[in-house]
Amino acid sequence: MISISNKKWSEKILDNKKIDKCSQDNDFSQILSKLVISRKFNDEEIHSINNPDSIVFPNVFKSNQDFLNAVKLVFEVINKKKKICILGDYDVDGSCATALIVKFFKSINQPHFYLIPDRIKDGYGININLVKKIIKEQPKLIILVDNGSNASEEINLLNRNKIYSIIIDHHQISEPFPNANVIINPKKDNGYIKYDYMCATLLIFFFIDLLKEKIRANFNLKDYLIYPLLATICDVMPLRNINRFLAITTLNKFDFQKVKAIKIIFDLLKNNKKIDIQDLGFLIGPILNSGGRLDRSELATKLLSSNDIEEIELIAKKLINLNNKRKVFEDRELSIIDYAKIEKENKNIIIYYNSSIKEGLIGILAARLKDLYNKPTIVLTNSNNILKASARSIFGFDIGLSIKIALDNDLIIKGGGHKMAAGFVIKKKKLKSFEDFINKYYKNVSDKINSKDFYYDAKISGSALNKSLFEDIKKLKPFGSGNPNPLFLIENLKIKKVKVLKNKHISNIFVTRNGFFIKGISFNIIRESIGKYLLNYQKEINVIGYLSENFWNNKKTLQLVVRDLII
Repeated sequence: MISISNKKWSEKILDNKKIDKCSQDNDFSQILSKLVISRKFNDEEIHSINNPDSIVFPNVFKSNQDFLNAVKLVFEVINKKKKICILGDYDVDGSCATALIVKFFKSINQPHFYLIPDRIKDGYGININLVKKIIKEQPKLIILVDNGSNASEEINLLNRNKIYSIIIDHHQISEPFPNANVIINPKKDNGYIKYDYMCATLLIFFFIDLLKEKIRANFNLKDYLIYPLLATICDVMPLRNINRFLAITTLNKFDFQKVKAIKIIFDLLKNNKKIDIQDLGFLIGPILNSGGRLDRSELATKLLSSNDIEEIELIAKKLINLNNKRKVFEDRELSIIDYAKIEKENKNIIIYYNSSIKEGLIGILAARLKDLYNKPTIVLTNSNNILKASARSIFGFDIGLSIKIALDNDLIIKGGGHKMAAGFVIKKKKLKSFEDFINKYYKNVSDKINSKDFYYDAKISGSALNKSLFEDIKKLKPFGSGNPNPLFLIENLKIKKVKVLKNKHISNIFVTRNGFFIKGISFNIIRESIGKYLLNYQKEINVIGYLSENFWNNKKTLQLVVRDLII
C-alpha cells in the first residue's frame, strides 16, 4: 500500500509457529509474542518482560584489559595528587560523561579541571589550540571523553609534553590508532566490539565503577544512572540488551532527589509526572543541548556537575530560555526549506546547504529531514569560509563510517561519528566531489535499503485500541531506537474535530464505522501532506500509528499517534 507520503507500507510477515511457541513458553498474548519475535529479543530480554525486578546490570568490563589499564593509570595519578584534565564534547553524551567524572573527582577531592570545546570556535573534539591551552594548566593526565578516536596529531603533542592520555569514546576509529596511553573504544575491536552500541557515558560509568572499587571510594555511582541513560537516548543508541536493562533499572528506581539538575528542570517546567524515555529525548535532551547550539557549550556540563543548588537553578533557567529560542529559530528554518525540490531530486542521500542556517541548528534540521523522508540527511552551513555539516542516518547505513572514509580520502578537512550521526568540516569547492562520493558509497553498500519500504506490526480494528492492548504492549517498554513503538494499521476511519496545536501539531478524533472514537495526535505535521489530509479529507481513510498515553492535568488518556495515512 502506497501512503499519501509516498511510503510503501506492508505488514511484517513472521513464522506463526515461532509466535505460537513464544506465546506458550512465556504466557504472552499473540500480539506481544509477534512483537517479541519481530524484534529478535534474546532470552534475557524476553525474561525481563515478565520479571523486570530480576534484571541485573553487571559491569561487563571487569576483566577487559583496556579498562584495567585505564584504571591503573588514573589510580597512579590520583595517588600522586596530580592534576587531571577532562575534555568532553558539547552534546548530551559528552556533557553527561564529563559531568559524571567531575562528580566523582569532586567526591574524592581529586585535583581536576574540564574543558568543553566551543561549537563555533573549536568544533567537535580536541584540536591543537585546545592542547596548547591544556598544556599551560600542566595536568599530568588528560581524559578525552566522547571524542579523540582520530586525534593522532593532538595526542602526539601531548606526548611530547609528557602528559598522559586516555581516550574513552564510541565513534569510528581506524588504524593507525592515536598513540594514547589507553584507548577504550569498542569499535577498535579489541575483544569487546559486541558492545559498540554503548554511548560514551555508559563506558565512563563502567570505568568509574572499576576505579572507585580500586581506590575504595565512597561514591554511590548508581545514583547517577540517569546520566548514561540520558546520553543513550539523546545519542540514538539502540535500547536493546544492556542499554535496555539500563533503561528499565533507571526508570524504575530513579530518585529526583539524588540528581538535583533533573529535578530542578522538571520543577521549572511544572512537570510532576514520573520521568520516562520521552522526557529524556524530547524534553531534557534539547534543553541541555541548547547551550552548545546558541550560547556557551559548557553550560550543560556545568549544570550536571554542580552541587550548588542556586547555580543549578540559574543555569537551568538559562538553558530553558535558550531552548525556547531554539524552537523559534528551528521553526523559521523549517518553513523556508524547499521540500518540493528535495522530493523532485529524489536522491538516496539528502544534502541540504543553506549558508544562513545557524550552526547550532544543522543537526536538528538533519534529524527532521531524515525523519520526514527516511533517508540519510546531511545539512551544511557556512562557518568562517568553510562549510560545517551535521549528518543523521537510517538503520542499515553507517554514516559515521562513510565520513571516516571521506576523511581518509581527503574529501573533508575533519570529521567523525557513529552509525546514526556524524559531523564534519569541508571546503566549499569539495562539496560536489563529496556529494558524488557519498551517493556512490551508499549505492555500493546499501543495495538492501529501500527508503520507501515501511512495515507495520499488525492490522487491528479500531475498537481494539484500548487499555488492555496498551497494557500488553507496554511490557516491551522502553521504546526507542532498536525497539520502536509497535505500529498498527487501522482501516476505514473518519476524521472529526480537527484542531491545530502551536501551529505545527494536529489533534483530532477518528471514528470507526461502528461508532468507536479514537483520539488522534500528529506531531510536527502541519507542513506535510499528512497534515493537509487531516485538515481537509472527508472520506474514510486508513491510519498507520501507535498507541501512547497522554498525561494532561494529572489525567492519563490513550491516543493514537499518527505516522501515516493511506487512501
